[in-house]
Amino acid sequence: MYLGKVVGNVVCTIKDDALVGIPSMLVERVYDGQVVVALDAVGSGPGEMVYVCRGKEASFAFKGREVPTEATIVAIVDDVQRVG
Repeated sequence: MYLGKVVGNVVCTIKDDALVGIPSMLVERVYDGQVVVALDAVGSGPGEMVYVCRGKEASFAFKGREVPTEATIVAIVDDVQRVG
């Protein structure tokens, strides 16, 4: 899991039926700047800091559905406090 910033969206005219109705966003990872495509389970938008879940667990956000995803936005971050 990691923090990222939504920097855009991905529009697909043809996609797997399991992805219908699920937005795809471009997320720039905070720690290394790489950009990944993540499905959006929480309704995030451009410029927002988000929490991204990766791997098999990324599909857990879509309860009861088998969604083919490697990365899913599971939270919109309001604040980050670093100690030390």
